[in-house]
Amino acid sequence: MTTEPIKDWATDYDIFDPEYIKDPYPVWDELRGKCPIAHTERWGSSWMPTKHADVYAIAQDVEHFSSANPLVVPVVPPEGFEQTGDDQRFLGVGAPPISSDGYEHTWTRRLLLPPFSLKSMEKWIPVTRAHCRSLIDGFIENGRADAAADYAQQIPPYVIAKMLGIPSEMSGTFTQWVQEFLEFGLQNFAMASEARNKILTFLWQQITEKKKNPGDDLISYLVQADVDGEPVPDQHVLGTCFLLLVAGIDTTWSSIGSALWHLAQHPEDRARLVAEPELMDTGVEELLRAYAPVTMARVLTEDYEYNGCKMAAGDKVLMSFPAANRDPERFKDPDKVIIDRAENPHIAFGAGIHRCAGSNLARMEMRVALQEWLARIPDFRLEDPENVTWAGGQVRGPRSMPVVFG
Repeated sequence: MTTEPIKDWATDYDIFDPEYIKDPYPVWDELRGKCPIAHTERWGSSWMPTKHADVYAIAQDVEHFSSANPLVVPVVPPEGFEQTGDDQRFLGVGAPPISSDGYEHTWTRRLLLPPFSLKSMEKWIPVTRAHCRSLIDGFIENGRADAAADYAQQIPPYVIAKMLGIPSEMSGTFTQWVQEFLEFGLQNFAMASEARNKILTFLWQQITEKKKNPGDDLISYLVQADVDGEPVPDQHVLGTCFLLLVAGIDTTWSSIGSALWHLAQHPEDRARLVAEPELMDTGVEELLRAYAPVTMARVLTEDYEYNGCKMAAGDKVLMSFPAANRDPERFKDPDKVIIDRAENPHIAFGAGIHRCAGSNLARMEMRVALQEWLARIPDFRLEDPENVTWAGGQVRGPRSMPVVFG
């Protein structure tokens, strides 16, 4: 992975650049003005559209832009890397439906819709609320906390563990594995490979157990489901559980953390959400728009020219949903957070057939997390704005965010 200085963001962008991770908004503004679809050769040829219209159009074009590999950089073994037995064992395991195209995507997504419906989320609201309250109980008397590490990052792993029917005490381990795979591992193949194998090995053990002793949980639901009268293949169940664990943790805690980062610096928005609780749903949507965390990748299925860009088969397109959500051609005052924004067609959860199937869960967790925090800690601020650290690349969000209150 090259660390050479960036000479021109339009022709040599680097989503791992520390300044970009900290503050990507000026880069997107610059690119929209002079080259709305940037290009780089840093990890093999890839493209990054920054306008809403382009991101939306590419998301709809599944013929030319495949979802076979949604990782933003090629995950390839370095020279001399030796594969282990687990690398071979899990070689063909994907992350359906996010990594699926065509008919496979249709039935795999349909399989997930019932357990992630709005109705199904009602069951998990009290679970999430009780956990949030317990977390706050642990630090409220201190008058300070790390709103990212002590709160935001503790919520999704706990909830998804409950949903999957696996021990919630494992949530800290899940957090470590997901970070090693999706954050640090994007630039460290050995780390990513080891983390992936740990996750898949653990999930395979859980699937084997649930097949013998099914319960009222998501893994049991998947192992007992059928498609066209046939059981869902074990490898598919494994890949879907892998997706739920990886995609359901880092993305949502980043959204919760970014929302708290904003509210720590905008007392007027905090005051409105406390005084007008009916604004919470609209406020959540606006915070999702303004601080959308996820960039997904598409892969060119063939040589194709899009808006004057001659893309080659195998090139990647980085779907910067965060950049699209800041496009002034689509949103009035895009860099302002307007918590009662009336029209808000954001694509924080993606667009097209691959729009996030877990969006109802993410919204619920974010809404409950903010409600519980503001109910107990309505006034808080960043201890030192310069000490906030951010993760970037595939998912952007605060990783350490000390706040003070009381």
